[in-house]
Formats: sequence, structure tokens, C-alpha cells
Amino acid sequence: MKFAINYSTQTAELLSEGLIEIDRFKCPNWPDLVTEAGAYRPVAVHFGLQAGNGQLKNSDWVSINHFLAQTGTPYVNLHLSPTQEDYPGFPIETPEPDQFRQVVRNLVDDVLAVVAQFGPERVIAENVPYRGEAGKVLRPAAEPAVIRQVLETTGCGLLLDISHARITAHHLDIDARTYMSQLPVERLKELHFTGLHRLNGRLQDHLSILETDWPFLEWVTERIRQGEWAHPWMLALEYGGVGEKFAWRSDKAVIAEQVPRVYATITDV
Repeated sequence: MKFAINYSTQTAELLSEGLIEIDRFKCPNWPDLVTEAGAYRPVAVHFGLQAGNGQLKNSDWVSINHFLAQTGTPYVNLHLSPTQEDYPGFPIETPEPDQFRQVVRNLVDDVLAVVAQFGPERVIAENVPYRGEAGKVLRPAAEPAVIRQVLETTGCGLLLDISHARITAHHLDIDARTYMSQLPVERLKELHFTGLHRLNGRLQDHLSILETDWPFLEWVTERIRQGEWAHPWMLALEYGGVGEKFAWRSDKAVIAEQVPRVYATITDV
């Protein structure tokens, strides 16, 4: 399994200094950033495609193909993220049966629009964090049975974001390991991992790894080692980044200390 981390200048500096090792940089599909990161390591492009709002059929397929060819990224990722903004009047937590079916139908149709362009073997769908009334994502997208239905109907793979799953499980009031085990892990193609902090009463990811976070990574990797879950091509540590949004969470000392431990955790997976 390859190891990637969000591109940041701090991580690039550590690489240049020989203090850490990674296989790839994870980058959004921003041309200048992909070029900058590619000077240090191969890039895994992460697209911002959102399934569930009926708009994926209008995606810029030419641009997506360009990034795939430029970087050798094997999958086109998308997010299973229908929001209340997409469905005015739909309750977040418990849509009526007809509303529930409409959301699922739109998720399937959106994923199929991407599958029609790239084939099911090159498309992966990511679980997004569900926060109940405190968030925007409609509950159907967080239900393991729905995620399984969407992936089995479309034939695509699973991008499991471990922290997203933990946030969702918290708001569904179930055990995080139980929740992840109910997902279609036999279709697992890629993993994301970050630290999970409680800030202002809210669970927030994309932060440094706490001691309470490591057991979840270790548990997931053990499921893969034992052959209980499919073998993903890559794990991405989603810490750090560029711009003002990430200025306070791209600590060079954190990266230097935590990257080797993540890498060591997955080296034999």
C-alpha cells in the first residue's frame, strides 16, 4: 500500500532535508499545485466531485482525464454528499420514504454518470461525515446499507475515510468499528486518515493525530492484513495543506514526528 500526505511546503521541506519519506503527495486538481508537488514526488489527484445533487453529468471530463494522465492517479474519486441545500424541505435526519428513495436514486445516477466516462473499475466513492442537524449532509448518504447499494449498483469502489466514519458513527450513536465493518469493505480501494479533535463542541478532522486516533488506524490495517477487507492501493494522511485555511494545521514538527509512525504502521500492508 502506498503512503501519501496532503501537499504542503512544510512536508516538501522535510522531504528535501531527508527527514521523512512518502510515496506520493495528495493534491486537489489545481494545475499549479500539482506541478509544484510533482517536483518532489508523484501526485495522487483528489477531485472535488460531489454525488447526490444531479450535477456530475456536467463535469469537465477533459480536465479530469488530463490530470489522470499527467499524474498516473489510478482512480477518479467522488464524494457521496447530498446536502439539504440540494433538497430544500428535506429533513436532514429522517426523510420521508419517497424523499429517501429520491436521494438514493440521485446518488446512483450521479455515480453512474462518472462510471459511464471511466468505467466502474476506475471510480471510487468516499463516505462523508454526517453530523445530524449540526451539519448539511442528508442521513441517507451516511447509512451503510445505502453506501453498499450505491457501490453494488454502480460497480465502483470504496474510498474509506476513517475519520469521516468516526464522526458519522458518533452522530448515529453506534460504535465506529461496527459502522466501518458494515460498509462495503470488500470494495475498498483507498484509505484516508487524520487526527480527530473536539473543537468548540464539534468533532473536527484534518488535524494532528492524537493517541486516541492511532488504534483506529491499527485496527483498519489489521483487517486488511488478515484479508477480511480488500487491499487498498494507498493511504493518504490528510494533514497539512496550502493557503490560509491550513496555515495553523501544517506544523512541520507534527509532520516530522507523525509521518514516520504512519508509514511504519502500513509498511507491511
